[in-house]
Amino acid sequence: MAESLKHPISTSGFKFDNYQRNAYLETKGVPGPKLTKTGTTIVGIIFKDGVILGADTRATTDTIVSDKNCLKIHFIADNIYCCGAGTAADTDVVTRMIAAQIKLHCLTTGRICPVMTANRLLKQHLFKYHGFLGVAGILGGVDMSGPSLYSIAPAGSTHKMQYSSMGSGSLAAMATLEKRWERDMPLEDGMRLVRDAIAGGIFSDLGSGSNIDLCVITMSGCKFIRPLEVPNKKGKMQQTYRYRPGVTSVISSKVTPLEVVECTVRNFSDSASEDSSVDED
Repeated sequence: MAESLKHPISTSGFKFDNYQRNAYLETKGVPGPKLTKTGTTIVGIIFKDGVILGADTRATTDTIVSDKNCLKIHFIADNIYCCGAGTAADTDVVTRMIAAQIKLHCLTTGRICPVMTANRLLKQHLFKYHGFLGVAGILGGVDMSGPSLYSIAPAGSTHKMQYSSMGSGSLAAMATLEKRWERDMPLEDGMRLVRDAIAGGIFSDLGSGSNIDLCVITMSGCKFIRPLEVPNKKGKMQQTYRYRPGVTSVISSKVTPLEVVECTVRNFSDSASEDSSVDED
């Protein structure tokens, strides 16, 4: 009896119990799961007085631009914001949930929430789902210890950095950051650097585009600029594309006449009386 009450010892690591089943389903024509294609360019830097976050505003659905003015800089607290890359729904829900927990923390303690606390809550939540949440972010803020910037991966790993970029346009953005970033940058130079890094992602990556949003966080408060700039405005059509009749030759034409087999006309009063008689039965 005691032996039956014992719980089996769970082994750590990945489990491949469904591998044969999935391979069999693929042989029967059932397609396997595919990765979701996303596109974003987000950037964050630490400057002399705080943190500057930037993001583009294009949301894509595979190869379709679904939203040209998507908000990718999410509110966490008055002194903390998070740029989100990946699945828009996942980033929005996760940041809202973390913001609610941070608000409860501030009400309980009566003090400004440290940036590392928000980072810990985010990484623990993402690690719990083993990377299946499409959330990659750059968390930035200012607390009593000064400015802090964290790069957060979908699996929950985080890195504290001086500057960072994520998303499909991160390569172009990181090239700009590595070339021009310096310690204790003035506000104007930092804003220009973040603007140029986001613009590099917009012009180098098809998944990034539209506007540039900026968020400046200091001890005195937060300044959200939306939009800072529209770098690639839609051009105007230079000429008309209407062609005169007869330019395109007609190779063949066929006209099929329609034959009326039956025509029935019913009044609304007749149909209403029939419905009432059916209800009475």
